[in-house]
Amino acid sequence: MSTKKSIYEELILESNDQKRTIDIRTGTSSIDYYEDIFSPIITVKIQVGNTGDSIRESDSDGNATGTFQSIYNGLPLRGGERVSLKIAGNSDTNPGLDFSTDETDYLYVSSIKNVISESQREFFQLNLVSREAITNETVRVPKKFKTNQLISNSVDDIIKNYLKTDKIHKIDKTQNTYGFIGNQRKPFSILVWLASKGIPESSKKDATAGFVFYQTQDGFNFRSIDGLISQPSKQEYIYTDVNQSGIERDNDFIIIQYNTNVNQNLIEKLRLGTYASQRIFFNPLTFRFTDPKKGLFKLSDYAGGINNLGQELELPKISNSSNISLGDCPTRIITAILDIGTMDQGVSTNKNSDPFKYQSQAIMRYNVLFTQTLSMTIPSNTNLRAGDIITCNFPKNSREDGKIYDNEQSGLYMIKELCHHFDTTGSFTSMTLVRDTFGKYGTNTQEP
Repeated sequence: MSTKKSIYEELILESNDQKRTIDIRTGTSSIDYYEDIFSPIITVKIQVGNTGDSIRESDSDGNATGTFQSIYNGLPLRGGERVSLKIAGNSDTNPGLDFSTDETDYLYVSSIKNVISESQREFFQLNLVSREAITNETVRVPKKFKTNQLISNSVDDIIKNYLKTDKIHKIDKTQNTYGFIGNQRKPFSILVWLASKGIPESSKKDATAGFVFYQTQDGFNFRSIDGLISQPSKQEYIYTDVNQSGIERDNDFIIIQYNTNVNQNLIEKLRLGTYASQRIFFNPLTFRFTDPKKGLFKLSDYAGGINNLGQELELPKISNSSNISLGDCPTRIITAILDIGTMDQGVSTNKNSDPFKYQSQAIMRYNVLFTQTLSMTIPSNTNLRAGDIITCNFPKNSREDGKIYDNEQSGLYMIKELCHHFDTTGSFTSMTLVRDTFGKYGTNTQEP
């Protein structure tokens, strides 16, 4: 990893009719590559400038016949063009990016923005997406999925048969089944919707409901949040005010800059029912509501069944004279209609996936994950992916030795989103990090 500039090994822009190509490496000033665990696609932004004499006019067969023109009107750029992209790494351990090996890996122009045309030059921004982003807009899912089919199997089916891709990196197996009809919805809409209903196969007490569907360099992922949290740390980073020599410590693994965006938003989490909620469901078969006493959800009931990146979350008491914490007092009422028998032939009293097992649990899991949010910049590291766990060490803010770390802020963080930035002067990786609690040592770490 390094902040040195990376080399654009390949950057070929191809016309929509695939008859003309142009190498835009020399005109590219910067490239930004993005991943996010809440985004089903990867995206890229390329800033391009050229002198206006980059490509010849052509006839209907694509043969160059006229004078030189700018890329924007000479290619022309209208959206949907393919881009073959390869950026070399700037060290032995930083492999760079490669979307050029196979045509299925090519990126596509989704939009052209900030076009500035002058007499002898032009500037514009290319926004790129993966091919599946375009496929998602052209297909619908009409299929009926059976009630005895695992959610993870339905996800695999939709990716392969509707997005028409085999670029699957990892799908965590669910323990629960769910029947539904596609209703002509887009694949990404269904996949993100199913993520909120999944319970991982290894779940204890149904405490770990909640998946995310996203794409990285490696392909598509359908991962449980609890599974992501239980991963080992992929890399350790240290914040210091001074770069030290390579003999004492590798400067590739320093934190260049960071700031804390969110450090708990208690009122918002109470409003969403993150720690405790009351669930009441209407049964259309019996015309009765479920027992409110059985519908109470409390985070404290699931202690020991959830992986944490830090220590177990401690919540304050509701008053000075009470022993009841905010995790015991419902702050949201959740109501819904049970799905009973609607997907089965004949008469059935079976529940089509029990919302008592996943609804409040998923709400808790999604919202607790954002207890702390940090923005951080490090030297370029294209080994990192959205969803990875990294270790961050921050020094105590005191007059003590700067090598003594703050055990409350330091610890494990999950990469919620990242951006690999490349320009003519250097390369960096910026990230948004999240974690579900405080403290350096959690359920998947051991205190030395």
